[in-house]
Amino acid sequence: MHCNRFTARPITRRELLQQGAHGIGAVALASLMNDRAFGAQGGTGLQQLPHYPPKAKNVIFLYMDGGPSHIDTFDYKPALEKYNGRNASEVMGKLEPTQFDNVGTIMGSPWDFKQHGESGHWVSSLFPHVAKHADKLAVIKSCTSLFSEHTAANYFLHTGSGLQGRPSMGAWVGYGLGSSNQNLPGFVVLNGGLIPPGGLDNFNSSFLPATYQGSIFKAGKEPLANIVPMEEKSVLQRNKLDALRSLDDLAAGHFNRDRAIEAAVANYETAFRMQTAVPDLMDLRGESEATRRLYGLEDPYDKTQIFGRQCLVARRLVERGVRFVELTCPDVGGDRWDQHSELREGHENNCKAVDQPIAGLLTDLQARGLLEDTLVVWAGEFGRTPFAQGANGRDHNPFGFTVWMAGGGVKGGVSYGETDEFGYKAVQDRVEMHDLHATILYLLGLEHEKSTFRFGGRDMRLTDVHGRVIKEILA
Repeated sequence: MHCNRFTARPITRRELLQQGAHGIGAVALASLMNDRAFGAQGGTGLQQLPHYPPKAKNVIFLYMDGGPSHIDTFDYKPALEKYNGRNASEVMGKLEPTQFDNVGTIMGSPWDFKQHGESGHWVSSLFPHVAKHADKLAVIKSCTSLFSEHTAANYFLHTGSGLQGRPSMGAWVGYGLGSSNQNLPGFVVLNGGLIPPGGLDNFNSSFLPATYQGSIFKAGKEPLANIVPMEEKSVLQRNKLDALRSLDDLAAGHFNRDRAIEAAVANYETAFRMQTAVPDLMDLRGESEATRRLYGLEDPYDKTQIFGRQCLVARRLVERGVRFVELTCPDVGGDRWDQHSELREGHENNCKAVDQPIAGLLTDLQARGLLEDTLVVWAGEFGRTPFAQGANGRDHNPFGFTVWMAGGGVKGGVSYGETDEFGYKAVQDRVEMHDLHATILYLLGLEHEKSTFRFGGRDMRLTDVHGRVIKEILA
């Protein structure tokens, strides 16, 4: 029984700390669980934890738009020199229809091939800088695609479907793992000047929440429009975002929570924080002269400078915890890597733009201890034919082409799969696009068959109902 005149004795500071110790831990746990990098669902994520210990934390995807010629870069075929100028059908037998059905004679590579490193990887003279890293590369020479037309093949490479409207693999990675940097998007596309056929849907989140779509960073001084604060005082923007959040919460009290609204709010919040993070990210003045030279930022060829800057920014992004970074190619004046004619000029210009920056990226990642946790992937949507299109070009070839990986849990110096003696079709250890996707997810600690999203009455996934992990290339 209490007396109205009773006054409780105030607790001491020591007693307050003793009684509140467990509560302070709970507050910290609640803060962590509300962070997408540590496990918050937020109505948008898969589970925010890997299915098993990851070998890689980040991916840098070097996308070679247009289909580089594997038989002129990493898949040496002496038979092309032997039968150079001969009728392709007479020597090779039945040929599949090509994109333009303008089949010339067998064409030997215009470039010399040499073996490099202890691995003995064959690399053409187009890539003198990358060749120095031969022992870091896992070269897959038996990749295939279901599509021989750029748009469908690009969708297939990026989303696992040849049809428009599926989430990009960068979006799937963000959905599965969340973000480890709340001030930057989890999926960033560094646009060197060329958006591939198929457009921005190659980087879309589709039916996944919009939080996971690719954020396109343009080349130049202003990578994102309106990234500088729109108000003189950022507190005004903060107040506006808080007002939007309160209105959304109020609406959620009357209606079921909408994932689209939650994702939109998350995007607003990320954009606000990016106003501070992006200018610092893109400011390369703190990089040493040696680093700038390493990436080719002072090369007289301006396209090398553009791609070098992209590679350097990619390193800075993974340093800051961005999960998936994709680089597109600069415009070298030709039609991307798509040399239906003038193969020599087009491929030499493209390689001149990307060779030194890619080699610089591999060197820098290794020197900083980042290569072990960063998976670097080099790929186009398909390869090129061993016979000429017209006099001096090569048509699309989806039946066998080369992709390489480095770092992030792959075994350096290995070669996997083979094409036939002409580099025309995969004949050993055939790799499908779904296998490539399954392997990338595996290295990040995600089981591709469990990384699903319920949509349209079924559990959707990046690998559809296909895919196997290429364990032969894993360290």
